[in-house]
Amino acid sequence: MAKISKRYKALSEKIEERDYSLADACATVKSLASAKFDESVEVALNLNVDPRHADQMIRGAIVLPHGTGKTVRVAVFAKGTKVDEAKAAGADIVGNDDLVETVQAGNIDFDVLIATPDCMGLVGKLGRILGPKGLMPNPKVGTVTMDVTKAVNDAKGGQVAYRVDKKGNMQAALGKVSFSEEAIRENVETFIAAINKAKPSSAKGRYMKNAAISLTMSPSVNMDVLELMDVK
Repeated sequence: MAKISKRYKALSEKIEERDYSLADACATVKSLASAKFDESVEVALNLNVDPRHADQMIRGAIVLPHGTGKTVRVAVFAKGTKVDEAKAAGADIVGNDDLVETVQAGNIDFDVLIATPDCMGLVGKLGRILGPKGLMPNPKVGTVTMDVTKAVNDAKGGQVAYRVDKKGNMQAALGKVSFSEEAIRENVETFIAAINKAKPSSAKGRYMKNAAISLTMSPSVNMDVLELMDVK
């Protein structure tokens, strides 16, 4: 069993063994900041779904009202006029055949990859490289699109992609501890509202089993799932 540090133990003692309201959870998690860097605020959910059934695979993306606090590098596969459109929107890397060669050479200097539909044949060649890194463009999260400007703006402006794993777990970084309590709460509410909206009609029983919020280097604070399931 891993040894618990004095710092981690001291932080744990600040957390009561109960389910916190969303507002209290955001206030408490801010009080747990102890690292020498601006820690991410992370939310973890356990949903009562079975992703083995296609209609219960919850996947999508949401733009947070206060962004993620991260600087995001965006690459775009595009051709023709869409190349200039991507550059004008602020994409860091734009290309097609040359970008294939760059990625195949192992130079993956971007956090989000967007592609126009007519370039997906090229992108498909990179599936074995991009897939394991979670970088394959997908229409469900808005990264396969002809609206390159919107896709780049969303990625740069704080878009968060989410996907439930085979056990119904989902985790997302929704801001930084330097954000105000209100900004953290509004980001979390926006994310939770998207997850609630995505609830499959075939899901039975209580949709959200557990929910917790934490920092990169902190213990987690349990949240009241009954309150969260009412967030619209």
